[in-house]
Amino acid sequence: MRNLRAHSHSETTTPTLGEPMKHTRLLSLLIACCTLPVHAADAPATTPAAAPVAAPAAAPVATKPLAVVNGEAVPGMYANFIRQNRIKRNMPPEALTDEAIKEGAVTAVLLSQEAVKKGLDKDPTVAAALEFQKMELLGRAALEDYLRAHPIKEETVKAEYANAKEKAGETEYRARHILVNSEKEAKDVIAKLNASKKAKFEDLAKKSSKDTSAGNGGDLGWVLPANLVPEFAQTMVGLKKGEVTKNPVQTRFGWHVIRLEETRKLDFPDYEKIKNRIAGQLQQQQIGKLVKELAATAKIE
Repeated sequence: MRNLRAHSHSETTTPTLGEPMKHTRLLSLLIACCTLPVHAADAPATTPAAAPVAAPAAAPVATKPLAVVNGEAVPGMYANFIRQNRIKRNMPPEALTDEAIKEGAVTAVLLSQEAVKKGLDKDPTVAAALEFQKMELLGRAALEDYLRAHPIKEETVKAEYANAKEKAGETEYRARHILVNSEKEAKDVIAKLNASKKAKFEDLAKKSSKDTSAGNGGDLGWVLPANLVPEFAQTMVGLKKGEVTKNPVQTRFGWHVIRLEETRKLDFPDYEKIKNRIAGQLQQQQIGKLVKELAATAKIE
């Protein structure tokens, strides 16, 4: 999950804390873009902003054949598959007409028949790919069935929003830091900063910091205290603008020297703007729970 940027201001281009520095994303529900996975084992942690609260209902089944090709009836439901696929690929309107859909289905059947005629369906790679696609489709069907049976309730989404808003607080912070391996190294950095006004924090960060923000002078961009490890956050919020920590700050990632650049009022997004993102993330949590439960009762060697 990505770190939260719960405000309406344009995103800063400076990096946030390097991945090892991230604390549990208390507020990531508000920004993650999720999508229902194709396969349960590969479930991603993001979903589209427009994700529905409940799983979509199954598409109606078409019973009348689209055509008959060399004696083989082309099921009407193939039209749904082809149309959905073409919509996802942003194909033009003329590719979505009934005639174009029928032509696509007929072409697919003709090519499939030709492949079988040549024995390509017996090829190990093709056979394995067919089995894998079948497995993926069954996995998707299982997920959609599960989500229909466990819809996300509106009150659950509202409660999650309220909880995130409370944890976010009212202020965003922009800070720089230098991350080193030992207390001695951190004290040496502080001593250099105090010894000469010419010693720039940014230069020392580029030279000494092991965090991914080093290349940008230790700049973490705009962050929320709730998204940082407690020791770092507590020290950061206690600093004044332009102030550097007098003593090194230890976290599980190492020793930090922190400078507070500036603060600003947090502009928290409205519920209506992010409710679908929250619902989508809650769906992903449900899927993760399901997969863990299945794995716990399975025999995996």
